[in-house]
Amino acid sequence: MSAPVLTISNLTAHYGDFQALFGVDLTLEQGQALAVIGANGAGKSTLMRAITGILPSPRDAITLNGRAIGHLSAPEVLEAGISMVPEGRKLFPSLSVEENLLIGAHARTGNGYWTLERLYDLFPILRERRHNPGTALSGGQQQMVAIGRALMSNPTVLLCDEISLGLAPVVIRDIYATFPKIRESGASVIVVEQDIGQALRIADHVCCMMEGRITLSGAPTDLSRDAIHNAYFGVSA
Repeated sequence: MSAPVLTISNLTAHYGDFQALFGVDLTLEQGQALAVIGANGAGKSTLMRAITGILPSPRDAITLNGRAIGHLSAPEVLEAGISMVPEGRKLFPSLSVEENLLIGAHARTGNGYWTLERLYDLFPILRERRHNPGTALSGGQQQMVAIGRALMSNPTVLLCDEISLGLAPVVIRDIYATFPKIRESGASVIVVEQDIGQALRIADHVCCMMEGRITLSGAPTDLSRDAIHNAYFGVSA
């Protein structure tokens, strides 16, 4: 078996004196989709910020393809091969759809699978709206731009933080329907979701977080609904 793409070992994170993560361990295999679920305040977004270098971490707590990256800054983590679709999309309001997409390519080196044309094939509506301001689109279309912007760096690992938040079920379905193609391009994916059902549908492996700790981990087929419910809400078995 090949080594994991991403390894997190005994990861801690703090906001000043407040400790937000407590000894988190997880691995992401090549081509895998890992879902991280949990209620508000469970530590999911903090985990994403630590992985991307927004929050400082111990040097060896995070490794990407065997390289320690816990000490790297956010731009350095992006250059190393990890990009994120942030919660709330955070598009640049003064830029068009296409300009927002091209911003995502600024850190890439060499050629990779994802180009503008391939993104437009993945999200055809963005080709039609490419000259529109990014923030003039619907919420679902803006989410497509945010995903496309992250893919333009041709990441090894794609992090998606609450991408279904505030979107209609049909839009969520259409966005998640693109994930097999994203994974076929060579990217491994970590999806942070509050929606347990959606997480179970798209993931090979699920981790549940509560109060900054992993409370349950396994393949969706191996985890009972009761076990997931209890780990999510902190109910004793």
